[in-house]
Amino acid sequence: MSDAHDERASFTDMSQSTQDDWAIIMAEQVPFAKSGGARVLEHLMLLKDDYAGFPVDRLTHCLQTATRAHRDGRTEDYVVMALVHDIGDTLGAYNHPDIAAAILQPFVSEELHWIVKHHGIFQGVNFFHHLGLDRDMREQFRGHEHFAATEEFIDKYDCPAFDPEYDSLPLEFFEPMVMRLFEKPLNSIYKKALDKTA
Repeated sequence: MSDAHDERASFTDMSQSTQDDWAIIMAEQVPFAKSGGARVLEHLMLLKDDYAGFPVDRLTHCLQTATRAHRDGRTEDYVVMALVHDIGDTLGAYNHPDIAAAILQPFVSEELHWIVKHHGIFQGVNFFHHLGLDRDMREQFRGHEHFAATEEFIDKYDCPAFDPEYDSLPLEFFEPMVMRLFEKPLNSIYKKALDKTA
């Protein structure tokens, strides 16, 4: 968490690490992991003023998507998924849904993870044909248990969220939701270890 601490693990090769080393590491890791929401919020701010040719900047698009989901009565985890769905735009120009899905996976249901992971392909029905791609690419998933939920996410929240006149809620409104969601994983290979030290 901080280089200011004097206590550090002693190994130079992880195969030689000890229980004491990992006690030191976990003392730093637990509070760092619990503050993951703050880092997500910071990264979302990188989307501000990045229009990439779209009618609104990428942050505004995320805020609109989340605001629409919130105003429609969606659960908190769904709203945060909607907020974070395009967080990968700055790092993954060719696979941004995969980045958002990886960030969210330990904290959301399998359905919400599937929605965010596949939203790019599902959104393609609206524009892939303009790029010489198959606009029906999502049909390969027809029959999947989360197909309808992903289609609904696109149609109701993601697709219409490019309106410069829409009164989106500010990022600060979503901050408590983000902090709560990213504080503790639902599923992770490290969950048991984190639960013991919490």
